[in-house]
Amino acid sequence: MRELAKRFGSTTALEGMTWAARQGEVTAVLGPNGAGKTTTIECAEGLQRPDSGEVRVLGADPWGAGPDHRAAVGVMLQDGGLPNGSTPVRLLRHLAAFHQSPANIDALVKRLGIDAFAGTTVRRLSGGQKQRVALAAALLGRPEVAFLDEPTAGLDPHARLDAWDLLRETCDTGCAVIVTTHSFEEAERLADHIVIVHRGRVAARGSLAELTGKSSLEDVYFSLTRESAR
Repeated sequence: MRELAKRFGSTTALEGMTWAARQGEVTAVLGPNGAGKTTTIECAEGLQRPDSGEVRVLGADPWGAGPDHRAAVGVMLQDGGLPNGSTPVRLLRHLAAFHQSPANIDALVKRLGIDAFAGTTVRRLSGGQKQRVALAAALLGRPEVAFLDEPTAGLDPHARLDAWDLLRETCDTGCAVIVTTHSFEEAERLADHIVIVHRGRVAARGSLAELTGKSSLEDVYFSLTRESAR
């Protein structure tokens, strides 16, 4: 994306947002609530139309992209976006039917621990359980690009580690994995490339080593956001 801008009435959500994600890498978009992470990802998914600037995903403008493009893009929304009346495995099998070569649903269900609550309807799942189902739904089509909005929010430490391992393996298939997060640990442990956003702008971007040097990511982040807030 280049010089992306998005406004909601008098509120500027994004201003001059510019960064790129590479195939076979995990890109973490790091920032606090309200920084513009979700709006940025929604523009890249084609769910929001930017007011100006340019977005290209797999060479196409996602706003007007066709079904072949959308089938190659995995999406995990912040609120899950799951139908409440379905059970997890029934939902995943239904979604898999839209893809020519979906992932092995049974293996994915076991990998994310969904088998432990497979018979429970979505409305009765905990927040962390819904996160696991939403993550599985985003990855079951073997996407070339995956946009995951805070994928480990609400997960316990063990489940978070399992999710990180799965995302690294997904990345190793050549998928470009884009993760929004407000967790310094997640960005440090998972990402090849980090984009720090603050107040709708890119404060810094680069690898962990490029951004931090001898400092911690947390120190760099707070230094950058204090400077941009002046």
